[in-house]
Amino acid sequence: MPGTKTGMWKLKPDFHFVFFSSHTPCGDASIIPMLELEDQPCCPVSRSADAISDPMVLDNKRKCEEISAHLITKRMRTEPRDLPKEIPSDIAVHYSTGKEGSLQIPPDSSNSSPPANGPAATQGTVPVGVKVVDIYRTGAKCVPGGARDAQKPGVEYHQVGLLRVKPGRGDRTCSMSCSDKLARWNVLGCQGALLMHFLEEPIYLAALVVGKCPYSSEAMKRAVIGRCQHVSSLPRGFQVQELKMLQSNLLFEHSRCAVQAKTANCPGKVVPCGAAIGWSLVPEQPVDVSCNGFRQGATKKSVGSLQARSKVCKVELFNMFLNLVSSISENKRPESLRVKKLETYWEYKEAAAGYQEAWKTLQKQAFGSWIRNSPDYQQFKREDKIPQTQ
Repeated sequence: MPGTKTGMWKLKPDFHFVFFSSHTPCGDASIIPMLELEDQPCCPVSRSADAISDPMVLDNKRKCEEISAHLITKRMRTEPRDLPKEIPSDIAVHYSTGKEGSLQIPPDSSNSSPPANGPAATQGTVPVGVKVVDIYRTGAKCVPGGARDAQKPGVEYHQVGLLRVKPGRGDRTCSMSCSDKLARWNVLGCQGALLMHFLEEPIYLAALVVGKCPYSSEAMKRAVIGRCQHVSSLPRGFQVQELKMLQSNLLFEHSRCAVQAKTANCPGKVVPCGAAIGWSLVPEQPVDVSCNGFRQGATKKSVGSLQARSKVCKVELFNMFLNLVSSISENKRPESLRVKKLETYWEYKEAAAGYQEAWKTLQKQAFGSWIRNSPDYQQFKREDKIPQTQ
């Protein structure tokens, strides 16, 4: 709906955006306690069919699911200060390191929020009498030059609260982990710098839903909300959001967990697929299929050409943005698009002054070691080839 300033818009009050992920985001949110009685949703490939159907395993799985369902029901609200009200004292407890390197739950401890930075599983909410024997590992690596994981056995393998880059099988990527990107969205909005030219306030997610998989609401809150809660002096309209976080009881049938369970007796290793399908409710091109970052069917000779571009690559999105700008008469454009001559992708992004100020504040107070690609990779204009990162 139209905003109060020329050329500016804002989201209708009855419109909300919900983000769904079939698996816990990689990075900090994936560092979660592993309980002793858990029958892991992602069965190891080496586990036999007999072991999976073993009555004791099935009974443990039933107990774990009952406890998880109980906790999920009790933890629907997201504010840390509300946890004691939502979770009775006989369920919400503090756990600490036991004598044998595992985490033992004392029956008389009280619940407290996990630290924003420090050893992995040292505080949290778990059922009474259940021992935390390990933590789920994340393949996301700590950013260069920052704090590192202790990599000690068991619960002290990871350090929580750190910025990480996406996991990969080849050379280390410069792309930040999903947990870090979601935390940034929760402060800056999910619209990005370009669309911020047209918006009076950022577009924030109303809720984040994760599919059936290893999951911890405490880890999610810590990774997405907790690491930025102390950030202050943000520009008008920007603020840390109390994002609702929920878990679905539905397992994505093509997830790694589901595929590993189906192929438990088959030789070989399960590896992720390099293909991606992008769908949007637009008549021009509702479906975009890419493989390893390029449009499906692209050959080695066509890499870098218009034919090989995905519709969601930076150049294509920038072209659509410029088409929008050119369709508006200059006197009706937002002030940020009228004040000076802008040409490159980098210049248009930097001209979104409020967004850039908020981003610099977030970096200074919370994400100082965030990896940013060189501006050289963003100095392209309309219909230019996007520079290829080596």
